[in-house]
Amino acid sequence: MVKASELRKGKVISYEGDLYTVHSVQHVAKGNWRSYIQTKIKSIKTGQLVDARFSVDDKVETPFVETKPFEYLYRDGDSFVAMDQNTYDQVSISAEMVGDAELYLKENEVMAVQFIDGKLVGIELPNVVELEVTDTTPVVKGATATNQSKDAALQTGLVVKVPPFIGIGDVLRIDTRSGEYLERAKG
Repeated sequence: MVKASELRKGKVISYEGDLYTVHSVQHVAKGNWRSYIQTKIKSIKTGQLVDARFSVDDKVETPFVETKPFEYLYRDGDSFVAMDQNTYDQVSISAEMVGDAELYLKENEVMAVQFIDGKLVGIELPNVVELEVTDTTPVVKGATATNQSKDAALQTGLVVKVPPFIGIGDVLRIDTRSGEYLERAKG
């Protein structure tokens, strides 16, 4: 059991007798009304998206999920091929299951693959990934980290807002939960 406020995208939960993966989570607070957690959850059985609302203190049941580290290898049509880092077994993960996580996946990226009773049910990305800038407007000479930002296209197709001093070829640290630029990668 976890508190509803601890739900994260990709987590597997038991809701009304069925298993679901959390598709999106939003904490809603309106004035002096009680805040709540608004989620979109996806049925593992049917693939149907359902809106679910929880009180911040509600307990949500989480089934035993075996999580293993897998290395993303390549895309093969409508699926993504990943390899178990311990056994070297490969699995195909449907594009539907990967969803918008595709924008954070580059070759050799390690992710957590979730299984229930040996059946693949979901993936979880690391909280931060490093991606290279492939396109952005030129660096403005003398630009500093001001409140202005510009768009930068990254190697996976993701577009993020970055400070004006970021240039093509820079490697950036991106938060996979929010999709936001954190900082330039060190080294």
